[in-house]
Amino acid sequence: MRISLIAAALIALPVLAACGNDKAAAAPAVTQADLAKSLQAKGLKSQQLADCAAKLFIEQGISQDGLRVLISDEYDTKAADQETLGMNKEDAEKARTARTRIASECMSVPR
Repeated sequence: MRISLIAAALIALPVLAACGNDKAAAAPAVTQADLAKSLQAKGLKSQQLADCAAKLFIEQGISQDGLRVLISDEYDTKAADQETLGMNKEDAEKARTARTRIASECMSVPR
């Protein structure tokens, strides 16, 4: 009897764990490659420059929500709220730091 209860609990555990946080599972993680592809689609024609820029955005530690804004049409440097550009304040600051780094670290990349 105990063995069957333990077995049932072990079988149910993964099923119950999967029901926990649907939000995290709903949206796939934005990768550096996704970000580079998005930057190219938005006008950054050099693949090397896009790869370098994407790497720096990732290195800055922008959250997945912030990265999703970067690859969406919500991230707009002409947005009404120039403080956040559609991100939370922490991610917006990290994005500004990344843009500064891009200007100094990626512009020497051959186009």
